[in-house]
Amino acid sequence: MNQRRRRMVGGLMIAVLLLSACRGETLDGQKKRITKPSERPNVAEKTEIYPLTGLPADEAGLHRRAVGVMVNNHSQARPQSGLYKADIVYEALTEGRITRFLAIFQSQTPDVIGPVRSARPYFIELNNGYGAIYVAHGWSPDAKKMLESGGTDYIQGLYHDGTWFKRVAFRKAPHNSYIPYKNIIKGAEESGFSLTQTFAALPFYKSDEEKNIPGEPAQKMTITYSNDYVVGYNYNSEDGLYYREVNGEPMRDRETNTPVTAANVFVVSADHRFIDAYRRTIDLKSGGPAYLFQKGKWRAVTWKNVDGRLLPYDGDRPLKWVPGRTWIHIVESDPGLAHVVKIDGQKG
Repeated sequence: MNQRRRRMVGGLMIAVLLLSACRGETLDGQKKRITKPSERPNVAEKTEIYPLTGLPADEAGLHRRAVGVMVNNHSQARPQSGLYKADIVYEALTEGRITRFLAIFQSQTPDVIGPVRSARPYFIELNNGYGAIYVAHGWSPDAKKMLESGGTDYIQGLYHDGTWFKRVAFRKAPHNSYIPYKNIIKGAEESGFSLTQTFAALPFYKSDEEKNIPGEPAQKMTITYSNDYVVGYNYNSEDGLYYREVNGEPMRDRETNTPVTAANVFVVSADHRFIDAYRRTIDLKSGGPAYLFQKGKWRAVTWKNVDGRLLPYDGDRPLKWVPGRTWIHIVESDPGLAHVVKIDGQKG
């Protein structure tokens, strides 16, 4: 073959290759997948986040229905089970200056939660701010009336004691009622409650915004509900979390020994008044002064009730949460935040 002919043959082969490529075919005639611009890998592509923690979400849990569980905080109920996995925990006074928890679970589901305790109207209000299935064992007269009037999907231990709710031998009543999470699902299914939900997500800082969070140093602080019940938080700069204590002792999960931590600690001041000799009501509507603890800093802010959620504000400007779990403490407006909350800005 002479040189001219070799050039002609080579040119024909190149033309065939180009034509195949244009037709989206490989050399063996198979269709070649053309990557569309929208399908190209994009490292900056937005990751779905859980609506109540702002942490990366998996598809299975993104629209999981929230569950709110009333958790006992009597000294004979500690250590509790499951609280370390709650997205949001509200803590407020009930009777006898003992607090109770409303733990909201959405992004994670513990094996067991408890001890479960009875309902109060202000906790039901807070639960409804997240459209959660409300789980309690017992109720006050007003809470019973509120739940039975409709508007809240609830699971009541009084009707399912020993079935969905389990009594344990290592504690005495009324501090021994627990509910496995799988039984909440069973109870919801048998009650016809929806187990999926579309949330209005909370506002969260992006990672590059967190270093600019304003405030004064707050390495440690305490919240005094009574002389024999003092909540403490110690900030760990390595993981950016506050580690919770009760009366100077670290708070840990009963089953796993996992520390109870928070990325945000929000302390709000609200009016409390008694409605009978024992029970109280709390004004969750009017807003008021608050302290916000994030990333080892604190600042005085205000709180507002927005669709049932207690949220931090700077004047009329809503503030963001640090991604992670949040503990919200409701304390009495009299004597007020400055008397109830003590802040240590120095590293211990």
